[in-house]
Amino acid sequence: MDRKKIIIIGSGPAAFTAAIYAARANLSPLLFEGFFSGPSGGQLMTTTEVENYPGFPDGITGPELMMAMKKQSERFGTEILTEDVESVDLSKRPFLVKGSKNQFEAECIIVATGATAKRLDIPGTRDGEFWQKGVTACAVCDGAMPIFRDKELYVIGGGDTAVEEAIFLTKYGSKVYMVHRRDALRASKIMAQHAMEHPKIEILWNHVLQSVEGEDVVTSVTLQNLETKEESKRSAAGVFFAIGHNPNTGFLNGQLKSDDHGYLLVKLGTTLTEVEGVFAAGDVQDKVYRQAVSAAGSGCMAALDAERFLTTQGI
Repeated sequence: MDRKKIIIIGSGPAAFTAAIYAARANLSPLLFEGFFSGPSGGQLMTTTEVENYPGFPDGITGPELMMAMKKQSERFGTEILTEDVESVDLSKRPFLVKGSKNQFEAECIIVATGATAKRLDIPGTRDGEFWQKGVTACAVCDGAMPIFRDKELYVIGGGDTAVEEAIFLTKYGSKVYMVHRRDALRASKIMAQHAMEHPKIEILWNHVLQSVEGEDVVTSVTLQNLETKEESKRSAAGVFFAIGHNPNTGFLNGQLKSDDHGYLLVKLGTTLTEVEGVFAAGDVQDKVYRQAVSAAGSGCMAALDAERFLTTQGI
């Protein structure tokens, strides 16, 4: 069986940055970019303008950025397979990585499979409708876009993340509405207080989003009051889901420790998991920052950690 020094699983900023560094270190990395599991490039492939990634003063589209990263990793010799990893065996080293078509042994593995933003299946929010045309799941990524400026914006959720997103959006929107199906926020007391006291935030208690409408972009939302069952149509330029993310770790079958939300645990300040020779980078282990630039940084760290590990093993 073909044995690789390093196998990288994933295809977002963390994965391709890890591949660039590993390839430049002559580690001949093999990268599984996936197929059915999602588009190569990760969440940025569904993002239009990226205006906060360093080095692009005029912005760049998500797909363009990811294709550039992929091309750069290939330039230095990364081998890329367009197939999904179905399982890994981390019980002994070399590790066994089984793809949908091929399988390999690996001296070390970098897991950089990212996370998938949770969305509600609501008319108008789906792919091919207004997703990324006013509907998004990342205020920090998209909130500064011109279509949202000085407009009424809606955040769906009631936890700390929802409050953080709502407060962030007050910098750009004329008014930010938090739509929450209960009569109390799930956020911490201090965060809830910030939201309720903010002059540009209004919380719509006991409400749910029924649909999103528009033409080329979002222009309105329809909400339902759960107590009265009445529906109301409101002007809106943006809808921001803030109901969490699901780390893409199913193929690991619980072989790596994770927190209560499924994010892989790493040693503080590193990308080391509890399994020697296995590293985690990007959103699969980051529930705080979740940005392309922070994912790329941790991909760099993972490659350097892996290189040091292989050196100590005499490989």
